[in-house]
Amino acid sequence: MLLMQCPRDVLLKPLSAIIGIVERRNTLPILSNVLLQCDGDRLTCLATDLELEIACRTTLPTAGGTATVTTSARKLYDIVRALPDGTELKLEVADGRLTLKAGRSRFTLQTLDAATFPRMPSPSEETLDLDLPQGSLRELLRLTQYAMAQQDIRYYLNGLLVDFSNSTLRVVATDGHRLAYCDHELPAVSGQASTILPRKMVQELSRLLADPDQLVSLRIGSQQVRASFGDIEIASKVIDGKFPDYNRVIPQNQPKHFDIDRHVLLDALRRAEILSNDKFRSVRLVLEPGTLKVSCTNSEQEEAAEELEIDYQGDSLDIGFNVSYLLEALSTLNTPIVTLNLNDPNSSCLLTDKANPGYRYVVMPMRL
Repeated sequence: MLLMQCPRDVLLKPLSAIIGIVERRNTLPILSNVLLQCDGDRLTCLATDLELEIACRTTLPTAGGTATVTTSARKLYDIVRALPDGTELKLEVADGRLTLKAGRSRFTLQTLDAATFPRMPSPSEETLDLDLPQGSLRELLRLTQYAMAQQDIRYYLNGLLVDFSNSTLRVVATDGHRLAYCDHELPAVSGQASTILPRKMVQELSRLLADPDQLVSLRIGSQQVRASFGDIEIASKVIDGKFPDYNRVIPQNQPKHFDIDRHVLLDALRRAEILSNDKFRSVRLVLEPGTLKVSCTNSEQEEAAEELEIDYQGDSLDIGFNVSYLLEALSTLNTPIVTLNLNDPNSSCLLTDKANPGYRYVVMPMRL
């Protein structure tokens, strides 16, 4: 039976959208497969890992059959990607096998029963629906996701908090040592919702949100989050846990603050990092009127030190930080000027961006 006939790029696009969540090795063989659902000139490609599900729909130039089949996602994707641009594909299903014909090439793949393919149920709970530009959501994720914990026993830190109230969407990530916060106003929306997105959902959204001006629709529930944009829909289970109170973590009214060129500070930290201690990764910042001294030492008694001119006339301060935490935040920002807000050697540093007042980055100090 003819399943579909289309140019190579028509099939490659939806396969590229779903392939990111397909694991090469699974305890359930069906999870290594992609579900191909054809209905005339409509094709849906769907993949899942039981926690996350991605569906991508496309229109076929030629109407095919009406059938549903599953086959190895990785093999089908690699085959289609390896074929020349513009190649005409023909997919047929017979005797439990999928045959792909492309010119003089022919590939036969095993299939599994489509009825056994796991599907994520539609949310039965009440959800909060938000619409915002893809570019805005992608920027929120870009400015915060690097601060998520990785494989922390406090599992709720391994995800990203999405918190909406008072017409403001807040996105927060923390690993217990630093915190990244960014917000976006949605004045036309009312309601309240708070949930923690898993790392994989955040990564796939960041990868697939491609059209800055096109809207993305978020449906936020207590057990599931769905994002729909263009021809793609992503559904994910959420992390069940209580996220730390970020309002208590973000310091207020710190007396020592100064503006500095982001590139100048970033370059100085990168140079100092070369001689940092591989184990502790500490950098020392010595703040004095008119200057900021950046220095690093290591176990071999080597030292890197550099003085930067700044417009500051307050009290002196000697404080240490994990240099990687500062570098990640400064590398993520696009602004030319950043503001460092400090208090004492035992208090967190607050990094802000005047061009984006909704952004805040907090990093805990290190004992020197």
